[in-house]
Amino acid sequence: MDINTKILKKNAFRITKERYKTAIRIRVPGGEMAAKYLDTVKYVAETFGNGTIHITTRQGFEIPGIDIEKMAEVNAIIQSLIDGLEVNQTDSNAGYSAAGTRNVAACIGSRVCQFANFDTSAFAQRIEKVIFPNDYHVKIALTGCPNDCIKARMNDFGIIGMNEPQYDSYRCIGCQACVKACEKKSAGALKFENFKVVRHSDKCIGCGECVLKCPTGAWTRSSNKLYQLVIMGRTGRKNPRIAQPFIKWIDEASVLEIIKNTYAYVHNYIDKDAPGGKEHVGYIVDRTGYQVFKNWVLKDVILNPKAQVAEYIYW
Repeated sequence: MDINTKILKKNAFRITKERYKTAIRIRVPGGEMAAKYLDTVKYVAETFGNGTIHITTRQGFEIPGIDIEKMAEVNAIIQSLIDGLEVNQTDSNAGYSAAGTRNVAACIGSRVCQFANFDTSAFAQRIEKVIFPNDYHVKIALTGCPNDCIKARMNDFGIIGMNEPQYDSYRCIGCQACVKACEKKSAGALKFENFKVVRHSDKCIGCGECVLKCPTGAWTRSSNKLYQLVIMGRTGRKNPRIAQPFIKWIDEASVLEIIKNTYAYVHNYIDKDAPGGKEHVGYIVDRTGYQVFKNWVLKDVILNPKAQVAEYIYW
């Protein structure tokens, strides 16, 4: 059988160890989907695959044991799922697009979790519209708070929800519950002075622990959604590392522009001779240097006044 593996991979199918068999990878933007679409996943696994489903670390489904000759038929069946999840395609009825950029993953977010500072899945789905389809090797993950349940710091872009807590001193009864919580569970950004709580903004990481612990509502979350953007974390064979802070207290619009600019940066600097025509964005940053990367991604980006950009980053 003559198999064009490049086309196969671009269509989100995997080369497997089983002869003439493939596995389809179904990504779920933001990790959230209506339960009804699981019927399609189940049908494909039982009818075309070997009856098993692997849930991937990037919040998708991998269905192995599919005959390569059945790819077009499987694509037609999963089209309703693609439409329902509003997944961007290169061509209609051509299945999933996948080659370099990975599914945008997200923790469960503020729809469910009391710690989360924003709706992670909704933001992830907005990023999906900006970046897909795309072949460049970029990984993005969103987490609602600094607890980082999604392991955002292991991605090229980790988007961490921050919130600048608002303090109403007239509601404060001086119980110091917020001070103790911040000291033991967070950053020690709160102090009790002259019978009121003082927040040291240089230490605050915007986690919201003070809001959760205050019994009188003296601390509340701001309606202004801000984030910490950490960059160039990775696993892999060479130099695995944790992402480092790039910009703190950044707004959503700026995050989207920076991600878009990153693709232009990759297009300009990618090693054309890289194996498979792909080079991980983190290695490109290593090669060009942080300052070049920063200049490219901040081009024409109007940052909000509170945003704090790292002058240097050392991984």
